[in-house]
Amino acid sequence: MIDVWSAMLTARRERMTNILLIDDDTDLVGLLQGYLSRDGFAVTAAENALDGVAEALSGRHDIAVLDVMLPHMSGLEVLRKIRRESTLPVLMLTARGDDADCVAGLELGADDYVTKPCTPRTLAARLRAILRRTLPDGATEGSGGPLSCGALQMWPHQRRAHWQGRPLVLTSTEFSVLELLLRQAGHPVSKAELSEHALGRPLGKHDRSIDMHVSSVRRKLGSLPDGRSRIQTVHRIGYQLVKE
Repeated sequence: MIDVWSAMLTARRERMTNILLIDDDTDLVGLLQGYLSRDGFAVTAAENALDGVAEALSGRHDIAVLDVMLPHMSGLEVLRKIRRESTLPVLMLTARGDDADCVAGLELGADDYVTKPCTPRTLAARLRAILRRTLPDGATEGSGGPLSCGALQMWPHQRRAHWQGRPLVLTSTEFSVLELLLRQAGHPVSKAELSEHALGRPLGKHDRSIDMHVSSVRRKLGSLPDGRSRIQTVHRIGYQLVKE
């Protein structure tokens, strides 16, 4: 009986989602660790930037929560180092009202942000929204043909994309943004739809998150032969992927 119970506990641990907290606020980290652990997550904490980068690149974690304000190296620099080598989903913690940090984080490839102070429940909800579109669902190569438009191909179940025959490196949020635009190629998609699909939350009144993610995807796709962006802005509506 003990062996059976031990095997069940091991299997449960193996299924747990691994969260990395990179924050030097020990009180906050302790609070979040306790809540997230009780909520079914496995949580690892890194209290300085160098340890945070090393852990983020270790391959042991499903998502990272990264504070912008870290000693010796800013959270933005940590994010920059992570993005050079990894597409690990990253949720930024920013000071309330500091829009510059929010925009900078999104431009560097953060998947979303939460302003501090925030409740553990709010943070857990944001993490789950990102993870729902990030973690593999067990689909295989045979789970249907790719979505395609011109030189763009996407396999949504595998979270995989190719551009001009080569792998297209996208963050989880960028992938979700581009997937919805591709599914409706040639037709405008509202920012509200993109926010619900890619961020898992309603579009805020002054929220520029979707604009930042679209801007990043635009850079990765390059321009049309006539110089126009492959993702067009549709005034007062949202964005549209040009159908080639």
